[in-house]
Formats: sequence, structure tokens, C-alpha cells
Amino acid sequence: MATAARALSAAAGVPKLMSSMRILVVEDEAGLANSLVAGLKEECYAVDHTSDGESAEFLAETNDYDLIVLDVMIPKIDGFQVCRDLRTREVKTPILMLTALDATAEKVKGLDSGADDYLTKPFSFEEFLARVRALLRRGPSFVVTVLEYAGIKVDLVGHSAIRGESRLDLTPKEYGLLEFFMRNPERVLSRSQLAEHVWDQYFDPLTNVIDVSVSHLRKKIEVDGTPRVLHSVRGMGYILSDKPR
Repeated sequence: MATAARALSAAAGVPKLMSSMRILVVEDEAGLANSLVAGLKEECYAVDHTSDGESAEFLAETNDYDLIVLDVMIPKIDGFQVCRDLRTREVKTPILMLTALDATAEKVKGLDSGADDYLTKPFSFEEFLARVRALLRRGPSFVVTVLEYAGIKVDLVGHSAIRGESRLDLTPKEYGLLEFFMRNPERVLSRSQLAEHVWDQYFDPLTNVIDVSVSHLRKKIEVDGTPRVLHSVRGMGYILSDKPR
């Protein structure tokens, strides 16, 4: 029986898994910003959005993001300076820079400011998403594409999940919760951790939406007599564990 999440890969060894999939989009063009945010949410990422450099720096230093999508031409502080400021303050989050400036000198300036990748407008959402995925999986030389624990498999590329032979019909939030639990098996996760990594900055902590979402997820993964693996921990939160509790 598995005792930790593992990747299904020909490579040997167990990688260090990321603990979240939360993205900050910094874009002041409303139409593009709405499209990017909506598209990323459809891919089950938790997304925060801001439209100026000053608030971008505040959010990037306050929250634990896996990726920052940063437009160059934004109010208050431009993207180049935001990137330099964050790197100076040792914010190491990968940065994908967006700009309408396609001159080589501008691309060099962006990369030299500390950006990890550069995308010139206009671009297709498919290319944007491919670059997002590439930056999110940077780190270990061995790429995690599937997580497996207690008979549950989560396909990180296809954004799908199965338990045994049964496909799980999950909402985007339920998928996000399951992925986060699968990245942190046998670890108690508090409600605040779940809110931070699965919801966005507009989450209302006074609601019971987390408990309701976890309850719905539990019903979907614990069917047909399969053992309970998603447990409540009184006063602390929830844990994914195949050990009886």
C-alpha cells in the first residue's frame, strides 16, 4: 500500500512536490485580464488578479504564489521594475512577463530584470498555457504528471482523477482540493491552508464553503464500499490518509 504521493514515471525516485497551484495575474487591460483569469480558473488554478505594479508587489510578497504573470505596461510601477524589486526582496516565484513590445532589447531587459520567460502580445491562449505549465513544473529534473495515493490517481495534465477504475466527476474546486490533498498526503491541512491554496483573494472566511466542498469531495471519492481516506481532524482541519482514524 502506498504511504506517500508518487509520480507515475519511468524515472526512479520520489520528487519534492509543490504545495499549491496559485497564480497572480498582473494585467491592466480588462479584456485580456478577464480572459486569462477565466481560462486559468477553467484549468483549475486558483487565480488572483491586480492591475497595477504597487499592489502586485504587495500581493507577491504577502501570498505564496507558484507563478506570477506580469504585464510590462502597468500603472504606478512598470513590470520591469516590479520584477527587479521582487528579486531584490528575494521573492523567487517564477515570473512570466507579457508585453506588446517585441524588440529583442525589450525581451533582454525583461529577462535581465529577473523574469523566467517572456511572451509577446498578441498570443494564443494555448501557447500561454503551455508556458504556464512549463514554469510551474520547473525545479526537479523529473516532471510530476500523475499523483497516486490510496488507489486515487490525479492526472495533472488532463486535470482528471480516478479511484480504482472509476472516473471522478469533480468540479474545478473539488479537483483543486483533491490535488492539494494528494500533494500533501498524511498531513493535516487547516481550513486557512485550503483557502489560501485553492480559493482566491475574494474568499469569505466567514462562510462554511470549505467544509461543504470537502464533504462533497469525500462523497465522490468514497463510493462503492471503498475505504474512507479523507478524515476530519477536530479543531485542526482535514487529512488524506489511508490509515484508520
